[in-house]
Amino acid sequence: MNIRVYFAGSCLAVAMSAPGVLAAEEVLNAVHFTSAQSSFGQSFQAFVDAVNKRGEGVVRIRVRGGPEVVPQGQLGEAQRRGLVDMIQAPAGLYLNLVPEGEAFSAATITPWELRENGGWELINKIYAEKGNAHLLAHTDAGTGFNVFTVAEPELGANGDIDWSSLLVRTSPLQRDFVEALGARAVVQSTGDIYTSLERGVVSANVFTVQSYATYGWDKFTRYRVEPSFFQTDVLISMNRDRWNELSDEARAILDEVAREYERDSYEANVAATEAAARAMEEDGQQVVELQGEGLERYLATAATTSWGRIAERDDTHVQALRATFAP
Repeated sequence: MNIRVYFAGSCLAVAMSAPGVLAAEEVLNAVHFTSAQSSFGQSFQAFVDAVNKRGEGVVRIRVRGGPEVVPQGQLGEAQRRGLVDMIQAPAGLYLNLVPEGEAFSAATITPWELRENGGWELINKIYAEKGNAHLLAHTDAGTGFNVFTVAEPELGANGDIDWSSLLVRTSPLQRDFVEALGARAVVQSTGDIYTSLERGVVSANVFTVQSYATYGWDKFTRYRVEPSFFQTDVLISMNRDRWNELSDEARAILDEVAREYERDSYEANVAATEAAARAMEEDGQQVVELQGEGLERYLATAATTSWGRIAERDDTHVQALRATFAP
């Protein structure tokens, strides 16, 4: 045996057994659901930076990229199978795995209130069972989704618009709501929206106010229907097996930063949404406010759609979820 190899191996064995030696830093591979330039991509990077700073030497997140690495619709399955350790993605993107995730959009309370009333513990157990996932945080909450239209929608006598005239681009989360209003829905990922609007494939789009102009969609959709509906449902989660492998210290750091970032991102999202709305209006986007019976029907439809769809798929936890997410 080469004496230098033997000596090096002996020294390593002694060093690893010596008291006070630090364990290797845990590295987690992560993928986010939008481009890095979008507000959601930047928000996730802020979370990553906070973890990496506080977890130096213990745990570190390595961002692999966005939809170019794992398509949006495959994020939940990639995490379930352990192909990625961590994802940032709306619950609405993988309702096929965890239909109960729709409760996040139907929530009427803040993420930290959900932790206090037992709802977070309940939904985390469901994600563990159905998605092999451990939820870290519900981030960028506090605001909802709007319908943006190409042509100006006219209000009828009842204060509503003619939804049947619209072909609306949605995500899986909003599809049933849009169809319940009477519009036609087309489910597309964010990467397809620009071309669809440019070519006139769709006449309306559902998305958040924040980030909307980042994609350039506002130059096609010059009208925004108010009010917004649902609550944004962006989650940061981990493969459950990988979470269980982490040291207690690493898990504590991730949980601590996640709880703090829920509040920080909530406040930042509310402020950024208001600023983005003003900016688009200053650039010529017009607001169409639903009124009277039209407004009442719109809000009632939003309130019942999510819970009804969860019940249709699996009604096991509907009562408990509704009691905690929308008390």
